[in-house]
Amino acid sequence: MEIIHPIVLRYARARIGGGRQPTAEDVAQEVCLAVATSIGKFVDQGRPFMAFVYGIASNKVADAHRAMSRDKSTPTEEVPDSTPDTFTPEEFALLSDGSNRVRGLLDLLSEKARDILILRVIVGLSAEETAEMVGSTPGAVRVAQHRALATLRSALEQQEN
Repeated sequence: MEIIHPIVLRYARARIGGGRQPTAEDVAQEVCLAVATSIGKFVDQGRPFMAFVYGIASNKVADAHRAMSRDKSTPTEEVPDSTPDTFTPEEFALLSDGSNRVRGLLDLLSEKARDILILRVIVGLSAEETAEMVGSTPGAVRVAQHRALATLRSALEQQEN
């Protein structure tokens, strides 16, 4: 667990982000617990063990996204006296729009290409580490990353025109 927890935590942080419930730390803990309870079901079929862990992590992140979409509340420890002046409504709308554009662009990619891009660019894994997690070769990961970035670049150019 000492080895997989940091990897799973980086993956969860990249997929979930911060300041939300459940937190990336909660999801990483759930993944580690699920790996520990299902380790007896793991059958070596020529795929790396980390691909097994990555599959569990992917499912737990999807569960967390479903839970977040159902829960519209924002928990606070105390009722604030006034609203924070960090963002004006216009700034918040622009920030949300940027996040939505990125999500929309990532949705253009296949699930595997999106995962490779997230693991390589956002989480910061090497091609070798990413290949082990997705059950591929480092060369195939580099090619998939290049193609995914080209797809995103093309989509951005089309949106600008």
